[in-house]
Amino acid sequence: MSRFDVDAYLRGCASRTVLEAIANKWTCLLVDALQHGPVRFGALRRKLDGITQKSLTQTLRAMERDGMVIRTVYPTIPPRVEYELSDLGRSVVGLMEGIKRWSEEHVGEILTARDAYDLRAEQEPRPVPVG
Repeated sequence: MSRFDVDAYLRGCASRTVLEAIANKWTCLLVDALQHGPVRFGALRRKLDGITQKSLTQTLRAMERDGMVIRTVYPTIPPRVEYELSDLGRSVVGLMEGIKRWSEEHVGEILTARDAYDLRAEQEPRPVPVG
């Protein structure tokens, strides 16, 4: 398989690394948060309630490495750093907006299904260990 043969069902396909990158909840939320233009690190951290500084830093670096985010450092004291989506990052905005919207619209159904599953699992007889 060459480097650019694409079939995500194949173990060695590089597209799996892309799927892994964009399937991250923080990546999804960062794409949405950055879609309207450059944003500073602190503003991103405030917007993404619950993200740690470490997770935000790691996700932004991964997105920058993947060519989805542009990091700009301004030579001020202290240095000002802004993040914005690249053309590649902007190309995934619609997909991420859709995922976010679907998640918000169906959270009730998902939580209800989880509760029902957990209740059934609690009521099922547990196997008796042999030995």
